[in-house]
Amino acid sequence: MTGLTDNIYLLTPEFALAGVALGIFMIDLFLPQHRKDVLPWLSILGLIGVLLISLKLLWGQQESLYGGLLSIDAYSLFFKIAFLGLGVLIILTSIDFVKKFLDHPGEFYGLLLFSILGMNLMAQSRELLTAYISLELLSFSLYVLVSYGLQNAKSNEASIKYIIIGAFSSAIMLYGISLIYSTLGVTHFASISMALTDLGETIPSLWAGVALIVVGFGFKLAVVPFHMWAPDTYEGAPFPITAYLAIGSKVAAVALLLRFVAEGILPAGDLWLEWQIIFAVLAAVTMLLGNLVALAQKNLKRLMAYSGIAHAGFILAGVAAMAPSSVMTANGILYYLIGYSVTSLLVFGPLISFFNSTGQDDISDLGGLADRNPFLAASIAIGLFSLAGLPIFAGFTMKFYLFTAVAQGGLLWLAGLAIFSSLISLYYYLNVIRVMYIEPIPSSFDYDISTESEGVSSMSTNLISRPSAPILIVIGITLIAVVWLGVYPAPLLEGIEVASEAILTGQ
Repeated sequence: MTGLTDNIYLLTPEFALAGVALGIFMIDLFLPQHRKDVLPWLSILGLIGVLLISLKLLWGQQESLYGGLLSIDAYSLFFKIAFLGLGVLIILTSIDFVKKFLDHPGEFYGLLLFSILGMNLMAQSRELLTAYISLELLSFSLYVLVSYGLQNAKSNEASIKYIIIGAFSSAIMLYGISLIYSTLGVTHFASISMALTDLGETIPSLWAGVALIVVGFGFKLAVVPFHMWAPDTYEGAPFPITAYLAIGSKVAAVALLLRFVAEGILPAGDLWLEWQIIFAVLAAVTMLLGNLVALAQKNLKRLMAYSGIAHAGFILAGVAAMAPSSVMTANGILYYLIGYSVTSLLVFGPLISFFNSTGQDDISDLGGLADRNPFLAASIAIGLFSLAGLPIFAGFTMKFYLFTAVAQGGLLWLAGLAIFSSLISLYYYLNVIRVMYIEPIPSSFDYDISTESEGVSSMSTNLISRPSAPILIVIGITLIAVVWLGVYPAPLLEGIEVASEAILTGQ
């Protein structure tokens, strides 16, 4: 490892991102109200600039910083690109919503940028306390963003629940870290694996420490039985933040969990075999309960919350199937994360546009959407088909790769259960599509009865405004990505394999 002064420049993207976030806060102080529309575009330019800096400085780098606290490798670069790209798309979906429903846009976008900084550091962390601090940077930003709809009672309620449960889960994880340190005397992932290998016996405090860390990850991922915060928080949060919670926080938590398992537990061998069945059971319960409870949901946000819980179960099944040098399983998990992210954005983008026009977020409110705005209805339908895992879309290939890896990892029963759970999800996804294409326009939408003679489609089209240019960009990008990943995933898989090897083989 080179000296600190030789490789600190590798953290330039993090310094730049923090500078962009602080710059947004400062610019917001001096901009008059009618000029604040420029803030999201400055944020987007900043994220694109950080992305270009990251590609220029970090491509092909393999370094360990600050005595092994942070790692600069293909794995962290892969997630850095994913998080920065996600940030750009989330800001694009937020522009109209923030302008119409929220105050203080500078603080909103600044906090969003700080949360992305926390995600980047989570993917780079190779030590428990560093990972914890990075996780808290993300969590505190999300606590505020969830409560940003101050005029909405549901937003205030959701933020209180999220803060209380989030703080509780953070305390549990921190206590688990303290138990591991008191038992092994180390907190670096690599040092933990070496200490576990040399340890000739099972120590209860060590088991308790690992268990509490797993519980902490369970809360962050909304894994059953630690999922109770997700439905209420998703429903009460501002719609773009609901999308951000469903995608960003889940992907960041998995990025950290994967590195912890691959570098800290897998090399220990026997300990991982003892914990593998626990991960498998958690995955099975999560995917089943998430999909079964989703069947009864009437609200779109709560439906997506339970759908996200089920997908967390699928991802956890991949984690359970991990094995030393099992690059295929890691590839399946990373590909699933990317496919799930673009597919979820394809669903959330049109739903946010619909909410901006109507203020409605129940499934029944989508009645007649195919007549009122065929493009939005088709985009939502394609996204839901992909989430269900139907062919030619990203959802099919991501489930195929992951479930195959789970089966080849010796958990054939879990792969079969995952396929069965996907069939359950198809029912409630199809129900949303049925409402859009078959159900009439709900009575909650007022219109002039005299226009009924002109036909429902002619009068109802005006009820849903055309998506704005930023949301059209998001829908267009994600629509192309969902189809592309469904029919030609090879280029992405090549990059994913390099990222997987970085944590499994150290290359």
